[in-house]
Amino acid sequence: MNWKVLISTFVAFLLAEFGDKTQLVAISMTAKTQRPVIVFCGAIIALAIVTAIGVAFGQTITKIIPVAYVHKGAAVLFVIIGIAMFFGKF
Repeated sequence: MNWKVLISTFVAFLLAEFGDKTQLVAISMTAKTQRPVIVFCGAIIALAIVTAIGVAFGQTITKIIPVAYVHKGAAVLFVIIGIAMFFGKF
């Protein structure tokens, strides 16, 4: 087991999810349904599936495109999404 990769991934995801729309949806669903355990389980399953898709895509795309370009492309995409959100397009 590569503990450095595990811990850095954990920290990155933990920090990225705080205040995220996902967390706000979990808060809203729990308040609405009053079923925190069921909301937690649903969120865990959904996040696991989305993460699995991301990992599979990342593994596949880096066989085609160099990692440096993937990083730059992701950065550009984040900037575009940020600008769109700033102007109320998301």
